[in-house]
Amino acid sequence: MSNSNQLFETRCIHSLEKVFADEPLQAIPYTQATVLLNETFSFQVAYQAHDMLKNVKARAISELGAAVMIRTVGLVPSDFPIYADHDEHVLRTAPGLYPDPLYPLHIEDIICLPNQWRSLWVTVEANPKRQPGRYSIDIVLETEGGEILGEEQLELEVLPASLPKQQLVHTQWFHTDCIATAYGVEVWSEEHWRRVEQFVTTAVDHGINMLLTPLFTPPLDTKIGGERPTVQLVDVERIGDTYQFGFDKLKRWVEMALQNGIEYIEFSHLFTQWGAEHSPKITAAVNGQTEKIFGWETDAAGDEYGSFLAQFLPELVQFIEENGLKEKCYFHISDEPFMKNMEPFRKASQLIDQHLQGFSRIEALSDYSFYEQGLVPTPIPATNHIEPFLEHNVPGLWTYYCCMQYKGVANRFFTFPSARNRIIGIQLYKFQITGFLQWGYNFWYSQYSIKAIDPFRVTDCGGSFPSGDAFLVYPGADGPIESLRMEVFYDALQDLRALQLLETRIGREAVLELLEDGLEQPITFDVYPREAAWLLNKREQVNRMIAEHHQEQGELTAL
Repeated sequence: MSNSNQLFETRCIHSLEKVFADEPLQAIPYTQATVLLNETFSFQVAYQAHDMLKNVKARAISELGAAVMIRTVGLVPSDFPIYADHDEHVLRTAPGLYPDPLYPLHIEDIICLPNQWRSLWVTVEANPKRQPGRYSIDIVLETEGGEILGEEQLELEVLPASLPKQQLVHTQWFHTDCIATAYGVEVWSEEHWRRVEQFVTTAVDHGINMLLTPLFTPPLDTKIGGERPTVQLVDVERIGDTYQFGFDKLKRWVEMALQNGIEYIEFSHLFTQWGAEHSPKITAAVNGQTEKIFGWETDAAGDEYGSFLAQFLPELVQFIEENGLKEKCYFHISDEPFMKNMEPFRKASQLIDQHLQGFSRIEALSDYSFYEQGLVPTPIPATNHIEPFLEHNVPGLWTYYCCMQYKGVANRFFTFPSARNRIIGIQLYKFQITGFLQWGYNFWYSQYSIKAIDPFRVTDCGGSFPSGDAFLVYPGADGPIESLRMEVFYDALQDLRALQLLETRIGREAVLELLEDGLEQPITFDVYPREAAWLLNKREQVNRMIAEHHQEQGELTAL
C-alpha cells in the first residue's frame, strides 16, 4: 500500500531505486517478493514530510522478528559524478547529494526536512531454519510520542530452497593503511587489529572471500617517488647481504582472516604498479634501526632486489606449506601493466617463476598479449576488454572493473542506476567467470595516496575518480558503515548463486534460454537489459522455478 496524507507520504519501493532529496519520487509501489531460505533480501520505504519533523522513529512489525533490520539511507556529496563523455545510462550528471551510506537507526535519527523524499533501507536475513511461507513486514514511521505518520507493508514469501555456497572468488582490495589513518591508530596496534577485523567481517558478510594481504606495503595507487603508510606484515632484518624474516604478524593475519570466513589469501604485489620497474616499499631492521631498504629508487631487475627475493620467497613458501595454505594463496607481480612495460614485466615474471612454481598468479590487465606470451597464468581483463579472452576460451577467467569502465558495462558509481550495478551477477554466470576483482573496498585517500580524505565529504578521491569507484564502506565510529551499492552488489552475487542452483535442476542451456527469453540480442558485458523491472522479474522467475523443482525433487524422494 502507498500511504499519504496532507502532511506525510510513504511508499514501499524496491532496492534498485535511488531516492534523491531534490526530485519527485517516480518509483512505483513494490509490495510482494520471494526469497530463498539463506538469502539476504532488501527493499526500501520512501517517505516525505511537508513540514519539518524531528525525532521520527521507525520500527518493523513482523513474525520474522530480529531478522528484519532498518537503516536510514544517508546522503553524501559528489563533486565528480561521471566523466564528460559518459553514455546515456546514468541517473544524473550534476554534482550534488547522492544516496549511499546506510546508517543504523541508533546512529542517525530520522529528521524529515520539508518536501524532501528520503528512504529507509530494510534488510531481511532469511534464516535456513525458518519455516517456508508468506510473511508480512510492516514498517511504521511515527512521532516520538507514538503517533503514526505512515505505514507500509511488504509481503515476503520464503521459498523452500537454499542458495548454494558461493563459488566465485571475489576480492575488493582491502587497504589496511586507510583504516589506521581514518581511525587515528598506530599500524598493527591492538586497536588497528580490532578495526581491521571489523572491516574483514563486513566484507565476508557481503561475499568477499579473498583478502589482499600486505606482505609489504602494497605498491598501489602511489605517486611515483611517494609513499603510503608502512603496513608490511613480514618483519625483515638485514645483516650485510643476508636477510632474516619474521612471520608472526602474517600468521596472525591469516588466522584472523580464515576464522572470519576468508577463503583465499591474495598476497600484495611484489613490484610497482603499471610496469614492474621498481620494488614496493620495504623496511627492515638494520643495526638495530628501522629503515627503508627498497622502494622507488630500487631497480626491480637489479641484483640487490633479486637477491632479496631469492632469500625471501623460499621462506615464504615454507611458511605457506607449514600452515597448509598453498591452495588458498594467490600472487601478483604488477597491477595493470601496459604494452610499453612488456619487457620489465617479463623479467619480473621470470624472476618470480623461479621461486613460485605451482602457485596461482593473477593480474589485472587489458592486453591479451601478456597472456598470449605466457606472462600471466590467470589474467583479469577489465569488463570492456574481455572479448579477446572470451574468444580464446581462456580457462579460469576472471574480470574486473574500475574507474575507466564507465561506458556500456556494469559498474557501481553513485550516478549509475542500481540495476547497472546488479546486472553483473547474470553476466558472471553466463560467461562462467571464476573470479571478480575491484580495487577499492575502502580507499579513503586522494589519488596516488597523496593525502587522506573524509569519505563522508569527499567521495571522488579529490576529483580524480567518479564517486563510488574508490570505496564501498565508510569508517563509522562503531565500525563499517555499509552502502546501498554494497548491498546491491551482494544481490548480484546472490543472483549468480541462484542461477547456479537452478542449473542443477534444469541444466545450463535451459537457464541461459530463460535469461535471454524475449531479448533482441544475447547478453554480453555491454549488451543487457537496462531496466530494473527486468532484473527483478527475472529473479522472481528463477526463484519460482527453483521452488517448483525443489518440490518435485522432494516428492520424488518421498516416493
